[in-house]
Amino acid sequence: MAKPFGRLVRFESEESRRRPRVLLIAPLSGHRSILLDDMIVALAQDHDLHLVEWADASKVALSAGRFGLDGNIGYLVDFLRFLGDDLHLIGVCQSASPSIAATAVAAMGGTTAPRSMTLLGGKIDPRNSPTRGDLLAKRQSIPWLEQNCMIRVASSDAGMGRLVYPASIQKAALLAYLTRHLLAGGELFGKLMKDDGEYPAGRPFLDLFFSVADLPAEFVLETIVSVFQRFDFPRGRLIWQGEKIEPAAITRTALFTIEGAQDDVSGPGQTNVAHDLCANIPKLRRESYVQSGVGHFGLFHGAIWRSTILPRVRRFIRAQDRKKASGLSPPPSQSNPSSIIA
Repeated sequence: MAKPFGRLVRFESEESRRRPRVLLIAPLSGHRSILLDDMIVALAQDHDLHLVEWADASKVALSAGRFGLDGNIGYLVDFLRFLGDDLHLIGVCQSASPSIAATAVAAMGGTTAPRSMTLLGGKIDPRNSPTRGDLLAKRQSIPWLEQNCMIRVASSDAGMGRLVYPASIQKAALLAYLTRHLLAGGELFGKLMKDDGEYPAGRPFLDLFFSVADLPAEFVLETIVSVFQRFDFPRGRLIWQGEKIEPAAITRTALFTIEGAQDDVSGPGQTNVAHDLCANIPKLRRESYVQSGVGHFGLFHGAIWRSTILPRVRRFIRAQDRKKASGLSPPPSQSNPSSIIA
């Protein structure tokens, strides 16, 4: 399924047995989806894997219109409707909030919602363990950003005239982030010294890290205001197409949150807050997990992702399929998730 600002891709396999259907939603954060290469290849081994891949905004014609937060959520709603039943959703970083929102829209409308939702390093409530980036975004002036960080796409590109947050500025910010890790001996320093990825695309992690695309300016600006300055979603104020999003409407989608204890992109607690928002998911259909020894990127790339986190994701997905096959209905009681810290 192809749309102007994103497409739905399926990874085919010669495997004949039935495998759990998974929708992996790449974050609309500037990084191209190739950043998730280690994750994609691992999941594709024993899942019927679909990926939401976002377009480079400079390649999208101006006639396609604007693409803000509403559009981000709307695309996921459309993809969920297109894929239908028996689906397990995985959201990473930025895509965690719109994943919850799209699932809530499905639940509110009485249509088919995902069987499970796994969120890794999700940027849901930046008030919890705010990171350096969170604090910077909170005090940013929108007029200043429009004036100094957004550019019009040149006539040589398909998106001529579109206002974008360009890859060049993103790369400068990523370089500053990498430099801090190198000076402090952080996670990226470790990956530079010993890249623990499997190189499925023949490219080392830092190549994937610096593979970025232009973002729609309106999406970036709306995200800064809604996510980092007003905290709309955790405050119950997120609006989509004129209607308030109600995560409490989600009752039949199982929820698994995964955080990195040293995550300096989405601080610890920013993902787990999904359990508070989705308060009506029964305890038996919830889990939370905190992985020690990793920051943000180790959640989906490298040895710990493959040896420790991936098996937990597999087990959680298959447990929900078994419950569905046995005809078990979620009990009406509400409770906190079972929590594990590794």
